Amino acid sequence: MLMPFILKIKLEDYTMAVTIGAIKELREISGVGMSDCKKALTETGGNIEKAVEYLREAGLSAATKKSGRIAAEGLVTSIVKDGVATIVEVNSETDFVAKNEGFISFVNEVAVQACKSDKATAEELLTEKWYLDESMTVAEALSSKIAVIGENLTIRRFEKLEAKENSNLVSYIHGAGKVAVIIDVVCETKSDKIDEIGKNICMQIAAMNPKFLSEKDVSEEFKNSERKILREQALNEGKPEAIVDKMVVGRLNKILKETCLLEQEYVKDGDFTVKSYLEAMSKEMGCTVTLGGFARFETGEGIEKKEEDFAAEVAKTMNS
Repeated sequence: MLMPFILKIKLEDYTMAVTIGAIKELREISGVGMSDCKKALTETGGNIEKAVEYLREAGLSAATKKSGRIAAEGLVTSIVKDGVATIVEVNSETDFVAKNEGFISFVNEVAVQACKSDKATAEELLTEKWYLDESMTVAEALSSKIAVIGENLTIRRFEKLEAKENSNLVSYIHGAGKVAVIIDVVCETKSDKIDEIGKNICMQIAAMNPKFLSEKDVSEEFKNSERKILREQALNEGKPEAIVDKMVVGRLNKILKETCLLEQEYVKDGDFTVKSYLEAMSKEMGCTVTLGGFARFETGEGIEKKEEDFAAEVAKTMNS
């Protein structure tokens, strides 16, 4: 009579361990929902390490199903490490996930991976060994993270600036990871003032979104395309043919001032352009301050977001 009672107590103790302590620990490790954690622990006899592996294996197959979903949210970030400035974008399906600490950490890890890499594209980066665990590739690390988070994630792109002679690399993140910038400020002097100048220009780039560094970087193809559009606009406005060409010149110059960083009005002081601001800083520093390049990423730019029909989604769920 006593034996069944003792077995019952032991079974209850085991169940409590799974449902309370172990589930909480596994959820903190994995970020997976409570019910999935309970199932994983039940299947693995309460072993945390095996449960993590169980979730990973289950999630890897789930990740394949998620890979077709549009990931247009997420984060961009930028770092400077070992003489390399790197900017990356990692996308998620929802803005909610973009605030997840596990996702934020993963984006920062991808930035370090890209910084160390000699690859040129995100596609090539995925084939590399993951620097935190060389038993897997970057693609497998991504799939593992998809398993944990439960949304499709994509490593969309990255860009780097490598330090050259007199380079001062600066990174900047704006809007909690919605816009990131890297820039190379070239000056033979290294000082806090140069870092300040770099940060100011980064904020300029974040706010004004220039496409080119200077007019000499603008291709003739771009200029010709803009001339054609501007000419059609002027003619459609009913402007006389005789003055259309002059109007096109004026309007093109205005576009170039808006899209070329050095020609833009300096946002922190409208009395300057970015070019004249750098000239003023050169006099103050006693050395020439120029820009060697920049890159700006904005989360989700250029991705066509799926328009959700909420009523249709509810109906689909009810029918399934």
